[in-house]
Amino acid sequence: MLLRELYEHEEHERLCKYASFSDESKGRDIPEEESDMRTVYQRDRDRILHSKSFRRLKHKTQVFLAPYGDHYRTRLTHTLEVSQIARSIAKALRCNEELTEAIALAHDIGHTPFGHVGERALSAVCGKTFRHNENGVRVVTCIENDGKGLNLTFEVRDGILNHKTDLKPATLEGDIVRISDKIAYISHDIDDGIRADVLMEEGLPKECTDVLGHSTRDRIDRMIHNVVENSLDKPKVMMSEDFWNALMTLRKYMFDNLYTNPVVKGEESKAEEIICLLYKYFMDNPEELPVEFKEKIENQPEGGDSLSDVVCDYIAGMTDNYAVEVFQGIYIPKSWINL
Repeated sequence: MLLRELYEHEEHERLCKYASFSDESKGRDIPEEESDMRTVYQRDRDRILHSKSFRRLKHKTQVFLAPYGDHYRTRLTHTLEVSQIARSIAKALRCNEELTEAIALAHDIGHTPFGHVGERALSAVCGKTFRHNENGVRVVTCIENDGKGLNLTFEVRDGILNHKTDLKPATLEGDIVRISDKIAYISHDIDDGIRADVLMEEGLPKECTDVLGHSTRDRIDRMIHNVVENSLDKPKVMMSEDFWNALMTLRKYMFDNLYTNPVVKGEESKAEEIICLLYKYFMDNPEELPVEFKEKIENQPEGGDSLSDVVCDYIAGMTDNYAVEVFQGIYIPKSWINL
């Protein structure tokens, strides 16, 4: 028996009946020969982990633009924290940990530079709403691997697409990532807000902290336990009503006091202007795009991606640092850059 087959057999003995079994995957868009050592979801996880798009997350904004300090979250550290929380829940619920991890590692892979401000800027200039979850599927399907994509399984692509609050993943593992994302970003954004002296633990809504806990560590621990207690042997991942209401109230508090705080967001208009000017420049000068993006335009079949789509692909894939560097190279005289 191959090692992969042994893993698949063990899944049927160990996982709950609502879990996603590796040998029952809906498969890939392009059929491949199976690995002798790894299940389909293990292969997906490894492909994501080794992708260039995943590595670039280390230089993409989570909440704070260009923060002074080494301990603020980036999009990459947020992703790793979501993965850890999601795997803890998946293990306790006897779900497929490798599928959960693959979705978690890729759930934010479609984010633009400068966080959600990049999404807003691209939406404003390209004529359609730019959504990072939809772009994440685009990244792993037709941008990564020199345009060939990672050829991930349906279940992983579905989890990337449907990790936002108002969407519904097709698998229990995708649902685990969806709720783990909320647990992670609300808890850790509070931690960063306190680090930046924008928030205080004592200032958080007492009706929320009395339910969820009075420290970041305590809140994460309580929410994980609550999800497990309310989801065990059920086809849906959920919190108890009091915990969910407290989390959503705390989320609203964060929008009112952190995500829209002028101290935190004071530089956002500059970041938005960078994105808009880069888009305009490359729309007017497509010959200045990198070779692989020019080739996409030149080799585009009839009815394929527009120039705007390709320019958005290029800009959305940039890190914060690279976007600033490209902007400087276009608009700032070289003798002024290091003044």
